[in-house]
Amino acid sequence: MTTKGDPAPLTRLRTMPGWLIGQAGAYHHRLLAEGFAAVDARGYHYRLLAALTEHGPASQAELARRTGIDRSDVVAALNELEPQSLIARTPDPADRRRNVVTLTPEGAARLAALGAVLTGIQDDLCAPLTFEEREELVRLLRLVVEREEKA
Repeated sequence: MTTKGDPAPLTRLRTMPGWLIGQAGAYHHRLLAEGFAAVDARGYHYRLLAALTEHGPASQAELARRTGIDRSDVVAALNELEPQSLIARTPDPADRRRNVVTLTPEGAARLAALGAVLTGIQDDLCAPLTFEEREELVRLLRLVVEREEKA
C-alpha cells in the first residue's frame, strides 16, 4: 500500500484483482491492528471469542482449526484472555491432558464490544462505497473465498 508522498503504483498493477485485494487486505490489517489496540485487544482475541460463541466449548486444538490460528498462538492468546476472566479452561473429563475452553459471560460482553469496534473498522474500510457496492463486494469476495475453501 502506498502512503502519501509515495509514487503511485504502476497502472497495470491497478488492473490486477490479486494486487488490489492484497493492498486492500494490508489496509484492513492496519485498521484492524490500530482499532483493536485502542481497546487493548488483538484480532486473535475476537476470532477466538467468536469461535466459542458460534461453536461452543472447544479444545485448544479445535480452536486452532476453527480459527486458522497456529496452535502456539492460540495458547498465547488464551493466556491473555484467561486472566481477564473472558474464557475458562478446564481439564477435559474424557482426556485430562486436554483443556476445554469455555466462553464466560464477561467474554460474551467483550465479544460484543469488540464487534462494535470491528463494525467501525469495516465502515472505515468501505467508506468510499455505497451500501449496494459494499454488498456486491462482499458477495464477490465470498465467491472467491468459498472456491478456495472447497478446494
